[in-house]
Amino acid sequence: MNRSLSYASSSRDGTGEGNLVVRRGRPADQHALAILAALDSARPLTGRTVVGEVDGRLAAAVSLHDGRVVADPFAPTADVVALLQERVGALAPASAHRRVRRPAWRLPRLRAA
Repeated sequence: MNRSLSYASSSRDGTGEGNLVVRRGRPADQHALAILAALDSARPLTGRTVVGEVDGRLAAAVSLHDGRVVADPFAPTADVVALLQERVGALAPASAHRRVRRPAWRLPRLRAA
């Protein structure tokens, strides 16, 4: 099932400055994501990502693979990260929120002699 993300831009501070775009990461973002991870002293994200751009510059990203976050430590990004995590939570399939069912049978316990 392929769910798409809309390109939603909004003002971060209500004054019209600091437009935020939330979108899926693209292969062309890999270099910028690697730089962002290095700035954040973190490993680069793996797998598919959701990124937040502020005024055309990547400010933060979340991995859809493992939920790790990288963000620019030199800019106020807490609100961007919160928005990205909320969006990633909305993208998670319903089955991801269900409890994993274990088989009813169990192996017998071995006792020491």
